[in-house]
Amino acid sequence: MAHGLQIRDEESGYNKNLFCIPKHYEEDLERIFIPHGLILGRTERLAKDIMQDMGSHHTVALCVLKRGYKFFADLLDHIKSLNQNGDKSVPVTVDFVRIKSYCVSNFLFFGKLTLSVDWHSKYS
Repeated sequence: MAHGLQIRDEESGYNKNLFCIPKHYEEDLERIFIPHGLILGRTERLAKDIMQDMGSHHTVALCVLKRGYKFFADLLDHIKSLNQNGDKSVPVTVDFVRIKSYCVSNFLFFGKLTLSVDWHSKYS
């Protein structure tokens, strides 16, 4: 069973005219390499894999704010659907973390991570 999707550098992608592109992006795009539907399908499969891997264990889902919220929401929707409609139900706790990065002289580095979660009392 395949566990990943490979998109090779030499692939030409899809003609952008095959998709609905917001006006403010039209001039900036040449081709589409990963269609939104493909991302949604892979996200649904990831949710299924997570549910299978976790078994009956309580799952803590952490969303990295701010950029990850949309993917996280889609992933959680699929997990909830599998939880409601599947053969088993697994408790899922949701929490959020914020990670800050800094750019200095064209180098990206991570400063001290400040997490808004009391790990020991909440998840021990």
